[in-house]
Amino acid sequence: MYLVNQQQPFGSFRSTAYQGHDNFAVQSSLNQKIMNETATVQQPTVNPNKALWEKGDFTRIASTMRESGTELIDKLQITKDLDILDLGCGDGTTAIPAARLGANVLGVDIARNLVAAGNKHIQEEGLTNITIQEGDATNLRELGDESFDLVVSIFGAMFAPKPFDVAKEMVRVTRKGGRIVMGNWIPGDPTLVAQILKISSAYTPAPPEGFVSPMLWGVESHVIDRFAKAGVPAENISFVKDTYTFNAPYSPSEFLENFKNYYGPTMNE
Repeated sequence: MYLVNQQQPFGSFRSTAYQGHDNFAVQSSLNQKIMNETATVQQPTVNPNKALWEKGDFTRIASTMRESGTELIDKLQITKDLDILDLGCGDGTTAIPAARLGANVLGVDIARNLVAAGNKHIQEEGLTNITIQEGDATNLRELGDESFDLVVSIFGAMFAPKPFDVAKEMVRVTRKGGRIVMGNWIPGDPTLVAQILKISSAYTPAPPEGFVSPMLWGVESHVIDRFAKAGVPAENISFVKDTYTFNAPYSPSEFLENFKNYYGPTMNE
């Protein structure tokens, strides 16, 4: 398997359990006593990563990434009928350009609002070889082994917790001889998103115990370790440092406000 880790220094990205309460009375036929039984109330569980990306509106950021998304896909030698998974696809910034080239594309994102926005874009373009669905990069249980020729994740899966599980799942669903391409921000890089994330982290509460910074996906040794444990030899992993440009038709201050107000990781509570 050939693994390419595209490190982009300029740019951006990213269950409710049933609650029941049943009261019922059972009357004993022997002593006529009434017994009330109350079922245990189960509080809804919330996936913090899902909540993070659904509270904002990443489409406002993604709208500035379309050109770079298309340029990146053009570099991947995508051919007609290739089966592609775009993991953490948002509203389709790279998934839709891949489908335009004739590939069969499945986009997966944890945020329901981004899935809906992506499928709306697909419908507007009249594409029939792509769909976007909800899913968790740490557990792609709905996807079979060796289902894809190419797995792409551009500033997407890097934000999922449990990075070793993410790497394992990406490898599991990739066919023998296939490729995995990731685009991950680089910690400490002097460009925009790395600096925004660095500054915002200084003003947020301490992360919970066991938290793993998503920026470690931008450190080559961590990438090698994670995929090695998923079965990919180090010699099959290569790195390219590249530039990802935002094209925003408005002022820098307005651009920064969009990050503050709509980008999950930098939004104020």
